[in-house]
Amino acid sequence: MRYMLCVTFLLAAAAGQAHADDPLGALKSKVGGKAKDTANSAVVDKVNAKLLDEGRKNQCSFKSDSDVLEPGCDAKAKKLANVLIDIKKQLASSGVTGYHFVVSGHTDSSGKDDHNLALSKQRAAVMVKELVARGVPKDEIVSVGMGSKKMLVKPDNTPAKKAKNRRYEVQVEL
Repeated sequence: MRYMLCVTFLLAAAAGQAHADDPLGALKSKVGGKAKDTANSAVVDKVNAKLLDEGRKNQCSFKSDSDVLEPGCDAKAKKLANVLIDIKKQLASSGVTGYHFVVSGHTDSSGKDDHNLALSKQRAAVMVKELVARGVPKDEIVSVGMGSKKMLVKPDNTPAKKAKNRRYEVQVEL
């Protein structure tokens, strides 16, 4: 019995030493992890490009200086929710895990920065609520307000330019 314990201990110690003496194995593990991260990043980049495009096509409007949606948003919100659900399936089939959708609200440059930031947060939260009501899992989507920090059009000195900056965007984050 004592001999068997000794042999077991020596074999276990040798296995630990073999792993420590295998820097190539450790390197393969690191490279494999980086390759997976790179592949996931490529998938996320492709998905985010699609989400930006779909978000622009299915943009809901809000009443001026408000988080109340204008009429006509229902079909757009449903289509966008369906896109998110399809993308969720694509991410799963690509082996991407640990992600969530982020709805960011944006305003034009009119008004005070703190008011615009609060308004953009409220609008993003309204869109999250709309998307969750249409089937997007609540624990997989969050809202953030950006105010006028990330304007698409500068300067936004015409009504048309201001309208382009008043928007929300949906992205996926790992």
